[in-house]
Amino acid sequence: MNLPPLIEGRLLKRYKRFLADIQFGSYAETVHCPNPGAMTGLSEPGTRVWCSISQNPKRKYRKTLEMAEVKGCLVGIHTGRPNAIAMEAFEKGLIPALRAWPFIRQEYSWNKETRFDFRLDQNPVGKRGMLIEVKNVHLVRPQGPHPGAAEFPDSITSRGTKHLHELGKALKKGWEASMLYIVQREDVDRFAVASDIDPLYAEAFHEVTGMGVRVLAWSCRVTLEKIEIQRELPVEVD
Repeated sequence: MNLPPLIEGRLLKRYKRFLADIQFGSYAETVHCPNPGAMTGLSEPGTRVWCSISQNPKRKYRKTLEMAEVKGCLVGIHTGRPNAIAMEAFEKGLIPALRAWPFIRQEYSWNKETRFDFRLDQNPVGKRGMLIEVKNVHLVRPQGPHPGAAEFPDSITSRGTKHLHELGKALKKGWEASMLYIVQREDVDRFAVASDIDPLYAEAFHEVTGMGVRVLAWSCRVTLEKIEIQRELPVEVD
């Protein structure tokens, strides 16, 4: 997906989850931080970052934090981007495991309480298709339990655990079901679940994948102009 023009700055601090103070040359400004997670390793003061600028004059915070640089690697931190990255990948047939499912619906209501990011079908009148939940991934812990791996989640996610259980229920009812982890960085060699951060998520992950829920993990090529999936990652199973 193509990105809007970005402006470079230096991170001063991130706070209240969705706010960050950035130094842009001679001035500092508070920007929107579209990431509810811990952003471990990505929110150190002095980190080189890039922001987009909204053209909406009514927005309280005109700039949005988009990416950070860690040891020369650009990392996308905007949790709203992976769905657009996935949509582009589906439309272009970039994920071999999903090429047989060309009919795409976004924000599919599974029941009154749960929506999945996508429903894919093999034909336009399919009764049961492929339900897909997309997750943004950017956690890497060089000194952690999975060095070199992209890990999810980076904080406790009851919502993510709920989605796993709902995918398992869908599978029992005859649907296909997949988790798609979009890793917004290139410097990784595999994907792993951070069971030490959220044991309940890890437990649900192993339960539903054992039932047959598919796991797809793709790293992305990240530049200041665009983000696109690049390489399928092996999934490390504890």
